[in-house]
Amino acid sequence: MNTQKAKFGAPALRLGKAVLKRPAHAALLCIALTGCAVAPQPFEVKQNKDRATDLIQRVAADQEPVAAPIDLYEAMARALKYNLDSRVELMTVALSQRELDLKSYDMLPKAVVSLDYAGRNNDSGGISRSISTGRTSLEPSTSSDRNVLASDLTLSWDVLDFGLSYVRAKQAADEVNIAEERKRKVANRIVEDVRTAYWRAVSAERLLGKINELEVVTKSALEQAEKQEKAGLSAPLAPLTYQRELLSIRREAQNLGRELSVAKQQLAALMNLPPDTQFKVAMPTRTLQWKPFSLPGKDMLQTAIENRPELREVAYQLRNNDREETAAYLRALPSLRVFAGLDASSNSFLYNANWLGFGARASWNLLNVFSLPAAQAKVKAQGQLLDQRALALTMAVGTQVEVARARYEFRIRELDTASRYYGVQEKIEKQIDAGFKADKLSRQTLIREQMNTLVSEVRYDMALADLQNAYANVYSSLGIDPVDKDMSTTQPVNELAGRLRGMWAKRQDAVATAASPSKS
Repeated sequence: MNTQKAKFGAPALRLGKAVLKRPAHAALLCIALTGCAVAPQPFEVKQNKDRATDLIQRVAADQEPVAAPIDLYEAMARALKYNLDSRVELMTVALSQRELDLKSYDMLPKAVVSLDYAGRNNDSGGISRSISTGRTSLEPSTSSDRNVLASDLTLSWDVLDFGLSYVRAKQAADEVNIAEERKRKVANRIVEDVRTAYWRAVSAERLLGKINELEVVTKSALEQAEKQEKAGLSAPLAPLTYQRELLSIRREAQNLGRELSVAKQQLAALMNLPPDTQFKVAMPTRTLQWKPFSLPGKDMLQTAIENRPELREVAYQLRNNDREETAAYLRALPSLRVFAGLDASSNSFLYNANWLGFGARASWNLLNVFSLPAAQAKVKAQGQLLDQRALALTMAVGTQVEVARARYEFRIRELDTASRYYGVQEKIEKQIDAGFKADKLSRQTLIREQMNTLVSEVRYDMALADLQNAYANVYSSLGIDPVDKDMSTTQPVNELAGRLRGMWAKRQDAVATAASPSKS
């Protein structure tokens, strides 16, 4: 052992001494070692600025411009076509498809081309020694040129690798299905959000101007009431009570106005329009007829369990988990590899410089046999976990369906109450206005009722927006797609919007029915 250390350590020691004796060599060595070090390099200010500019320019690029007031179905079409969350899911599906294509190539035989060059400064040569006598039988001779170029093309196929690659390809195919289900889930959420944001934007466009106008009138009425209180022209309680009522109505109007003020920005964000984009929303009628869903609760639950993206995703994961058990069995089997190849060499000493080689090889990793029970136990545990997740989702989906249906029916009653309240308040305002014009009632009383009418109108629109959201939530809870399978985001916005309007009209959507030509 010491002899070996001396044998191999001496040259290294001599090399080290030589380097130390030559400072230039030592310096070059230090520079080379330092050059291999990597330090953190943050982006420069200009790079961050250019990156931000590029992102801002591309975030809403290549979108059809807004040329007319946007109705509900154009808003849906723009959201499905341009919403960035939807685009991310679309790209995820495309990536999963590319991964599936790549997995499919793993099932093909391996075709390997190699080119080898070997050279030396002298002949390789050799001699032979007799085993029985120990005498040298030949003079030193060589059978290889000093410079040899060799090439080969080998085609090989491993039966075990093919089986594993086939299983992995099937799993990758289900990953595409899982990505599709996630895309469906995002599309349902986007359509649900668009309905709510659209109707709030309608209310904002219809009422925010009135709120601002009455805000000025209310401020003037409050100032007049304060003057009356200070002047003592009437009993102190009367102007104070009036101020309290007016401030209470004003506070509620401000709260509702605050919710409506950002509605158009929320709708613009869902459609992926820049925040500063100026657009108008189409003013739909409020006289829409809504009916409870006639589908029995048991059938709604069955539909939801069949169609919900979350449950379909778990089903695909369970199927992939079963395939993982097949893969574990395959890994425990012997491997058989067959190959054939074309070889060529520039060595002039070879009698046949070109030849066809072929063969077969069998191998068996016995450790995979011993690890098979552990792999099976893991697959079983994973399957049990996924099965319990499916049961938990089934219960959650059932609850969501019932809640969505109950919420929708409640919103119908709530909208009816808001509509009737608004109608009554309008009649009261007309009576007060007539009394004011006849000099029987004060302007302060008229302003108060105008504020009450405005608040009741906003509540009516908010109730309609909540009903629209509840309607979309029922379809979302059932897992029913908001678009037909043959619809594509590559279609123009107006064409996609028209197809959406027709599809929702078949579903007895009150908005689509009211907008359809047959009902006009």
